[in-house]
Amino acid sequence: MRSHSSPPSTVRRKIGGLFAALTVGVLGSTAVLVAPLTSHAAESTLGKAAAQSGRYFGTAIASGRLNDSTYTTIANREFNSVTAENEMKIDATEPQQGQFNFTAADRVYNWAVQNGKQVRGHTLAWHSQQPGWMQNLSGSALRQAMNNHINGVMAHYKGKITQWDVVNEAFVDGTSGARRDSNLQRTGNDWIEVAFRTARAADPAAKLCYNDYNVENWTWAKTQAMYAMVRDFKQRGVPIDCVGFQSHFNNDSPYNSNFRTTLQNFAALGVDVAITELDIQGASGTTYANVTNDCLAVPRCLGITVWGVRDTDSWRAEHTPLLFNGDGSKKPAYTSVLNALNAGSTTPTPTPTPTPSPGAGQIKGVASGRCLDVPNSSTTDGTQLQLWDCNSRTNQQWTLTVAGELRVYGDKCLDAAGTGNGAKVQIYSCWGGDNQKWRLNSDGSIVGVQSGLCLDAAANGTANGTLIQLYSCWNGSNQHWTRT
Repeated sequence: MRSHSSPPSTVRRKIGGLFAALTVGVLGSTAVLVAPLTSHAAESTLGKAAAQSGRYFGTAIASGRLNDSTYTTIANREFNSVTAENEMKIDATEPQQGQFNFTAADRVYNWAVQNGKQVRGHTLAWHSQQPGWMQNLSGSALRQAMNNHINGVMAHYKGKITQWDVVNEAFVDGTSGARRDSNLQRTGNDWIEVAFRTARAADPAAKLCYNDYNVENWTWAKTQAMYAMVRDFKQRGVPIDCVGFQSHFNNDSPYNSNFRTTLQNFAALGVDVAITELDIQGASGTTYANVTNDCLAVPRCLGITVWGVRDTDSWRAEHTPLLFNGDGSKKPAYTSVLNALNAGSTTPTPTPTPTPSPGAGQIKGVASGRCLDVPNSSTTDGTQLQLWDCNSRTNQQWTLTVAGELRVYGDKCLDAAGTGNGAKVQIYSCWGGDNQKWRLNSDGSIVGVQSGLCLDAAANGTANGTLIQLYSCWNGSNQHWTRT
């Protein structure tokens, strides 16, 4: 995020929705595990309403405002994803070369996870908000410093951040479609690719995103240049997982209805998309609803982040661009977004939804051929699940409920003990929490409603006793399951 110049005058995997099915074909059988088909009551907060379709609705959080009770009350109530507004940027995390400082960043991160929210990382390589020592570097020294910074920050948060904005704002405004003439660009045209490859090695589980502004309008040269880069990266195997559209809409860069086309076209390249820094000058309810519906219409749109909580928290406060007034009251645009999210959550999938199979059944790992198992048939709360040879005992019989729970023994639920990568998946007495609700998808993944992470056999394990955990979804066979 920065002061954005005017656009030219010419120019994810969001997991399948609540109704997607986990389709099974085992030794000729065609049992299916499907999510409930009944309509859901409208949710009363943005995060919960977005979660109905497997998405998040997040906000940017500033560490300096975490002592403001009005601010934190709204943020905790309404949002299920957090981006540090400035605290994870280069100048904040590495103020002196080789000396990292995560005090402010950790304050935001810890507040988020302690309140059950996922965290987006923003940002690792950027021409702006560089500390003085980095601004004074060039050539190979700067390239090495960029890589060292990526490695240092990602090591600190390894396994904890769902998405990283690896590179931010690398294209220039205007009609040229050219790269921005930054110190990083002058290290060589491959600097973006190198940043992504470095980031993948640093934390293989995190989704790696490219993030930019004034790229929402499909006809603009900057959008087309970014599209060409992402297409090239996908064709050559450069590890890019998602594209972030900042979506700072204002009089100079207005919303255009072809934004949905933009999202669809990028998703068709095989990347997730996300709306990462949304604010709208004047907070038009119609425009906010349109943007929300654009994300809901694209299956690979992971979610939406608004760039601040109240108008007074905005970097563009004079534009009154957010969903809450300075006193914390909801603006009409809030209701427009909430209604759109609730309406979108009840849209059926375009493919036929199979009829639920009755009764309990086993859940078998595709990679291992072994079943989701409660060790030693324990009924103790907190017992972590494992893979084990499939058998007919009750500790492997799972029943899907209308609420989206997976129950064993009738009164114990599949339960996530946390929201980060590596959080154990256990049994626990059913109590209706979002950490006990699961999205069941047509690709075979099972995703936690609260965390957005996948049910995962740890370390790609396939042996008896392999523990079950949450981990960022990456389409591995250790995250694909069938029901017998």
